[in-house]
Amino acid sequence: MSSLIPQKEHKFTFGLWTVGNPGRDPFGEPTRAAISAPTIVKELSKLGAYGVNFHDNDLVPINATAAERDKIVHDFKQALSDYGMVVPMATTNLFGDPVFKDGAFTSNDPRVRLYAIQKTMQSMDLGAEVGAKIYVFWGGREGAEVDAAKDAREAIKWFREAINFLCEYSISQGYGYKFAMEAKPNEPRGDIYFPSTGSYLGFINTLDHPEMVGVNPEVGHEHMAGLNFYHVVSQAIEAGKLFHIDLNDQKGCRFDQDLRFGSESLKAMFYLVRLLEDAYDGPRHFDAHAYRSEDEEGVWDFAAGCMRTYLILKEKAAQFEDDPDIQALLAEIKSSDPNFEAIPVKFTAERAKQIKSLDLDRVALAKKKLPYEKLDQLVVDLLLGVR
Repeated sequence: MSSLIPQKEHKFTFGLWTVGNPGRDPFGEPTRAAISAPTIVKELSKLGAYGVNFHDNDLVPINATAAERDKIVHDFKQALSDYGMVVPMATTNLFGDPVFKDGAFTSNDPRVRLYAIQKTMQSMDLGAEVGAKIYVFWGGREGAEVDAAKDAREAIKWFREAINFLCEYSISQGYGYKFAMEAKPNEPRGDIYFPSTGSYLGFINTLDHPEMVGVNPEVGHEHMAGLNFYHVVSQAIEAGKLFHIDLNDQKGCRFDQDLRFGSESLKAMFYLVRLLEDAYDGPRHFDAHAYRSEDEEGVWDFAAGCMRTYLILKEKAAQFEDDPDIQALLAEIKSSDPNFEAIPVKFTAERAKQIKSLDLDRVALAKKKLPYEKLDQLVVDLLLGVR
């Protein structure tokens, strides 16, 4: 089916760290060889992807010389040009190096906090050099195992100071970045300070430039906390703050698994895709990696599978909108007396008086039929291909 062939217009992206993951995990060494950045660009382009994203040190090793850095970036930019790929998003690794063992922007040591800002500015320079306009912040080490060791109130202040500073840096350099904050409840820290997308939505309004800052929700991170990702993303969209999104999958409230998109939560991912197709125009970024059992060929099977599942669910979303039985049930469920729909719930003294005087029969209202069982089964039938 041609509709299931990825096209640039679908804006599918992968991180260098995703398809480039060598199969290492906390209990085992790599199971496949590293893949160079130009090769990743080439192979993803052949599969129909739109672009690639990276942490600074996914592309340039942390100890690279200036000459080595320039050669790596030159070759990467050449590959982007050769294969018609873009870099929509960049980010910084503020979690891997031992210097960040107790946090980056929230380290107790001001020298570490300054180094984290320095490293991020250099990474922002690199991202801007290759055309990135979205900059993601994932605070993987911004947390604690021992709460006695760090005042969380101070840590949040330090984090705010860093983001405010970096917003000003972007403005001063004319980079035009939109910052996207990525939440996670735990891992690698016992507790991470901003554990959910909702916590970041609250934090953003305390910044000097809240208009520059949004969120980057990730499926697996919210599922680790037992949350409904469709609801999380809906709140971000309603707030005008969905600047980027990380797509993967997860087996419940476990360690961060970064599974192939749609491999576990098909119904949940169906509602997500339906929402994104209706209300989001940004990159569809797959922050996932192939099973450790795969060789390089399996890595490209994994990448193709992420995009294929998204496109299948996109087709299912269109079928949902066109299905007469589903739409009839929705019309029944949402039906109401039009005389009441005309009453806006916006406070004035007169409106309060009007609402208090309404004849709203709770017993009659409770008897309204809500055929959710039938509706849900129709969705299941649709997803299983029998409609």
